[in-house]
Amino acid sequence: MNQRPVSDGPGLTDPVAEVRRQLDEILAVGGRSAGSGRGHRADGSDPQRTRPPGPGGPRGAPAPGAGARRPPPGGGGGRVLVRPPPAGVPGSAVHKGATSQDILDNALLLLAQRTGAMIVDDLRAAADAAAELAHVHRDTPMAARTLGQQALPTTFGALSAGWCKALDRAAGSVTAALADLPVQFGGAAGTLAALYPHGPAVADALAAELGLAAQGIPWHTDRTPIAELATALGVAAGAVAKIATDIVTLSATEIGEVSEDAPGGSSAMPHKRNLVAAITARAAARRVPGLVADALGAMDHELQRAAGAWHAEWETVTDLLRLTGGAAHRLAQSLTGLHVHPEAMARNLAVTGGLLLAERVTAALSEHTDRARDIVTAAATANPPALDTDPAIIEHLGAHQVRDLLDPAGYLGHAADLVTRVLTERDSTHTDPG
Repeated sequence: MNQRPVSDGPGLTDPVAEVRRQLDEILAVGGRSAGSGRGHRADGSDPQRTRPPGPGGPRGAPAPGAGARRPPPGGGGGRVLVRPPPAGVPGSAVHKGATSQDILDNALLLLAQRTGAMIVDDLRAAADAAAELAHVHRDTPMAARTLGQQALPTTFGALSAGWCKALDRAAGSVTAALADLPVQFGGAAGTLAALYPHGPAVADALAAELGLAAQGIPWHTDRTPIAELATALGVAAGAVAKIATDIVTLSATEIGEVSEDAPGGSSAMPHKRNLVAAITARAAARRVPGLVADALGAMDHELQRAAGAWHAEWETVTDLLRLTGGAAHRLAQSLTGLHVHPEAMARNLAVTGGLLLAERVTAALSEHTDRARDIVTAAATANPPALDTDPAIIEHLGAHQVRDLLDPAGYLGHAADLVTRVLTERDSTHTDPG
């Protein structure tokens, strides 16, 4: 027989008030009361935020799961409630209408929200530092490098603007994924039968109380919210890794174009100045893609409740949060204290004797002869290269024009314009309308 709603006749509890009462009882078990707000204790105080630990050391809190007891043999993965509920809370309120997955999914989502907010903060801080570098070095020439070799001139400002854009985009993706995380509340098989006829109302009230999105329908085996979060974290870690790799590469002894504010030493080599912040950011980020694959690979939950696939998410997601958070934090440290060396950039621009301007010389020479590419190629591959002295080039362009063509500062294209565009768009996006 189908269940039918109970009419609100005289003497019956108002359904909204009953939902609120039940929710108060449920939240009181965890030391919170309805209305206390997401992330606050029952007394209304705001617990001190602690950052996720990164590869550079703890940042305030132990790694997720550290110190937790092992699950009982043969039991579920969650911790067992061994203490009675607080005074005044009836036992019937504990676990009311919920299943273990509801409890653990919501716990994971709250952890993701709080840790994710810190990750976004660090991504924004790193983006701010990159934006400042772009502004200061908007017109600082450096060699662009493609496939491991010098290509054309660019500016350090253009490089930094690309960093900034990637970090802002990553922060936006993580923010959106966090905002879309829906409450999980479906009961034993996703029908909320134990709370009929108030199940959806309780679920919506719980979502509002926890600061999560409404679920619409329980998603015990629809793991797209977890997959979207994992993917956003993976993209953020990838953005961090690219920048950290650039910093490490540009700091090499033979290049020497950047250095960190607080480098690390070597136990054996006194001369070493290791870029510990960028290195640890890169190390943490390198572990993330495999975890994203794990999260996506665990999406095949069968029917209404999964055996194994759901459990595989726990350490995967917490590790994703920990590693992405550590990587973002360390990159923010690296960028905030990054030293730029324009003199080294100028030295490296001159090391090829003008070869990276060969494209420019070819374009100018092509206005005078159809053999421009062959002539410039022969001059560029001579030993030593002779772009500025080759008679066939001088014959058509003259020595003075060739010298002008070989000035890197005169062939930066739209580098400065692109920096301006990124910073202008960023200023308009981040302007507080209030």
